Amino acid sequence: MDRRDFLQNALACLALPTDAHPASPAKSPRRVNTVLGPTDPARLGRVLMHEHVLVDFVGAEQITPGRYDPAEVFQTALPHLQKLRSVGCNTLVECTPAYLGRDPALLRRLAKAAGLRIVTNTGLYGAANDRYIPRFAFRETAQNLAARWIAEFRSGIPPSGIRPGIIKIGVDAGALSAIDAKLVTAAALAHRETGLGIASHTGDGKAAMAQLELLKQHDVSPSAFIWVHAQNEKDKDFHRQAAEMGAWVEFDGVSSQTLAGHTDLVLAMRHQGLLGRVLVSQDAGWYHVGESGGGEFREYDTLFTEFLPRLAAAGLNDTELLALLSQNPQQALSQPDWG
Repeated sequence: MDRRDFLQNALACLALPTDAHPASPAKSPRRVNTVLGPTDPARLGRVLMHEHVLVDFVGAEQITPGRYDPAEVFQTALPHLQKLRSVGCNTLVECTPAYLGRDPALLRRLAKAAGLRIVTNTGLYGAANDRYIPRFAFRETAQNLAARWIAEFRSGIPPSGIRPGIIKIGVDAGALSAIDAKLVTAAALAHRETGLGIASHTGDGKAAMAQLELLKQHDVSPSAFIWVHAQNEKDKDFHRQAAEMGAWVEFDGVSSQTLAGHTDLVLAMRHQGLLGRVLVSQDAGWYHVGESGGGEFREYDTLFTEFLPRLAAAGLNDTELLALLSQNPQQALSQPDWG
């Protein structure tokens, strides 16, 4: 067995099995909503915090479920999810928002078939110059939007009845536009009623700081905020500031081409004693509606087969790797068990 195989085998054993020594979900004060129902955070095991199964970039006003064949998407995505499960992943957070291809019923089928826990989301995506925001969001107040998201949390996403495990929003770079500020405010209000974490596709460090300030104005702790795509901000001082405030700094987009850069980002946070606020993922998958066969589907397993061994070779110990893949995500997804 060479060093690479040894590291992969060792990393697969780092986290407890998903059902090893957990508190009973019925008795636990914390929980996480998955597409198969609520579970105790300790059962999540190793988690990928930001991935996609299906995306549809046609725009909010044109998107309809009939634009794709769920059976074809299922057959395309299932082998990739099964492969991911085989390399040691237990839970996948599917971050495709409403009006961009969110399909909780499809995710439930895939979760059952692949033996994975999958988490879906509520919220709206305001990045990409608002192309994926439905018209009603411009008319309604932040309170109205929050009420929609709270209803999905309490009653389930129609027609599936599946409850979201996270709030997913998105904002463009720089100062927050009026609609982006509305989405952040709505997320703050919804968080206060549900306890769901807020994962925000964020254009740059300035936008991250603006969101944290707005959340503070609504009495929401920075620990509820996940800065998605933080690797795109090249000024590492923004990462430090956000983490020191208590926010989650997510370096997603891990691929074979980004291993050196992502390793450097993780090591920089470790050097500053901030590894406990770091999340990692790949932003992989992506069955593209409208492309033949869904286009190129990116594998989900690179983080396990290439990135974690690289981090181990760079000096991260078993406890630190366990934090990145299990303990940090479990904390970020955990919500009060309010029923």
